[in-house]
Amino acid sequence: MSDDNIATITVELHGGPLDGKATAVTLTEEDPWTAIPNDGCAYPGGRSIHAPDTAGRWVWQDDQPADST
Repeated sequence: MSDDNIATITVELHGGPLDGKATAVTLTEEDPWTAIPNDGCAYPGGRSIHAPDTAGRWVWQDDQPADST
């Protein structure tokens, strides 16, 4: 996606610990996803990963640990 085509949209998250929450997502790639910091995920201080499914719903994919830096 070129810089001219970058868009920010608000999406509702489905599944996982953030189910039902709304968040702003900036679409900058052909394969969009978002990693949202979340105390309720499987890893303390980690992030919940959401991505759009084929119907366009943003669904939970996995949790990832906090950065170890």
